[in-house]
Amino acid sequence: MLQNLYVKNLALIDETEVEFGEGLNILTGETGAGKSILLGSVTLALGGKYNAQMLRNGAKSGLVELTFHIKEEKILKKLEALDIYPEDGYLTLSRRLLEGRSVSKINGETVNMSVLKDVASLLIDIHGQHDNQTLLHRKNHLTLLDLYGKEQTDPLKEKMASCYQEWKAVCKKVEQSSLDEESRRRELSLAEFEVNEIEEAALKEGEDELLEEQYRKMTDSRKLTEGVAEAYQYTAEDERGNASDYLSRAIRSLQEAASFDEKGSQLYDQIVEIDSLLNDFNRDLAEYAKSFEYSEEEFSEVESRLNEVNHLKAKYGNTVSDILAYCEEKRQRLSELEDYDSFMQELLEKQKKAEKQMEKAAMELHEVREQNAVKFAEEIVHQMSELNFMDARFEIRLTEAKSYSAQGKDDAEFYLSVNPGEPVRPLGDVASGGELSRIMLAIKTVLADEEDTPTLIFDEIDSGISGITAGRVGERLQLIGKSRQVICITHLSQIAAAADIHFCIHKEAEDNSVRTQIERLDQEDSVAELARLLWGANVTDGIIDSAREMKELAKREK
Repeated sequence: MLQNLYVKNLALIDETEVEFGEGLNILTGETGAGKSILLGSVTLALGGKYNAQMLRNGAKSGLVELTFHIKEEKILKKLEALDIYPEDGYLTLSRRLLEGRSVSKINGETVNMSVLKDVASLLIDIHGQHDNQTLLHRKNHLTLLDLYGKEQTDPLKEKMASCYQEWKAVCKKVEQSSLDEESRRRELSLAEFEVNEIEEAALKEGEDELLEEQYRKMTDSRKLTEGVAEAYQYTAEDERGNASDYLSRAIRSLQEAASFDEKGSQLYDQIVEIDSLLNDFNRDLAEYAKSFEYSEEEFSEVESRLNEVNHLKAKYGNTVSDILAYCEEKRQRLSELEDYDSFMQELLEKQKKAEKQMEKAAMELHEVREQNAVKFAEEIVHQMSELNFMDARFEIRLTEAKSYSAQGKDDAEFYLSVNPGEPVRPLGDVASGGELSRIMLAIKTVLADEEDTPTLIFDEIDSGISGITAGRVGERLQLIGKSRQVICITHLSQIAAAADIHFCIHKEAEDNSVRTQIERLDQEDSVAELARLLWGANVTDGIIDSAREMKELAKREK
């Protein structure tokens, strides 16, 4: 459920925080106090449209933060599939609002808008007048019908989707495989060439990786061998002159100096010692050069084989495994092309079989939908009567779609009549805005145990109603609140009386500005707010008593 809402610098809201609870949470307040702004902030946090004009006057940034406490195992698994992991069952969705842009995060990690919306759809379901318009779109009617009795329909829908995908795959294969004789021969010739080229290479699994490693080592060894040989040339072998030769000449040149004085003798001894060291170095260097296992012939063989493999990679796949898989695919295609008539006959029979299985799955799903359509409509009519649609008739009509889809071959449409003697007509042709709100509430009441979304928000549910009807709406919200968290904005005392938790939103003037404040009401404050909703500013003791009685009556209904 939605446990906490924090808003800062949004429209009239300076800074406020709300702790929601289980059951029915009601928000009331004077017109213009900011009730819709508060719930609009929820929409913003969940990925709604944003522009900088929404910020509080003078503010450079704003923040909306929602904290959810998630207990439902189904939702936790769906979140895990999105790579989202609540911390000890808590998930915080935040959106920082800046001038011209916004940044969304989930538990402190920045996410893109599509991920935010996917997560939000699992946690919260918002219904305002705009959202109720979804009832006018036929495409949503089948979704709602399938949600009713989903334990029956879900397995059949999975079967239908599987059959449909299999049929589509076979149809695609038939389309791709249909060839005239000239095309068949041309493709056969190319397939033969490709298979022969790959088979002649006699590739082995993992060979490319082994060759690349051998080539790397040989290249390194070659470079090292060349460097050592070049050094030996400079110190010992170069006929044009090397270090040994030059040292020998230097020794001969210093022989006279060695017998001239002590310093000359020291210098002569040093260069003789250097010559001795160089001779030792040259012997060691020659031995070191012999230690390298490098063969120009082996290097050439590895290089040639690697070039051959890379040539095949460029044509058939990124790895030897890919090339071998491609070869197997082409062998299969060769077999099909060599006995093409038999292959096509078998493929067409497979297509016919897949089509029959799909038709059967679609019919099974259709039959269950027809049964559910009758039951669902009956339950909706019952809930509508509880919402003061006394003579309403509601039908769900199934028609055959133009073509099959993963959902079967059904279209669904809701039909309604709200007056005696009038025929049912498509819902969009009959229902007003206020009626749509109550019809949506009736549907949500029926589906209360079927939907997984733990939190429902209703805005403007009381549009166009009053009196007994409003009381009935409050009872339905109470009923839904027994199994899910409900948050509702209302102007009507009859609905507000049903609250498990009651919040009041009001405006405060401060420092030449206005800000929205929200407070959770205790029993007596809730009664006082109900009295204000009933009568306005001049509340009498009698009105207070009536408000208290409304509260107690709603409590007894729970």
